[in-house]
Amino acid sequence: MELLKDLFDFLKTRKKFWMIPLIVILLFFSFLIILSGGSAIAPFIYTLF
Repeated sequence: MELLKDLFDFLKTRKKFWMIPLIVILLFFSFLIILSGGSAIAPFIYTLF
């Protein structure tokens, strides 16, 4: 959690607010990859793409 706090402090001080959507999208896709690794939900995720 400290990594996320440091990341958002960096974004706030450097005024890099445009990076927030990129980070959210990357986190979403990484969550999908982890979830589809070996679960029963994998066929439903593959149909989205």
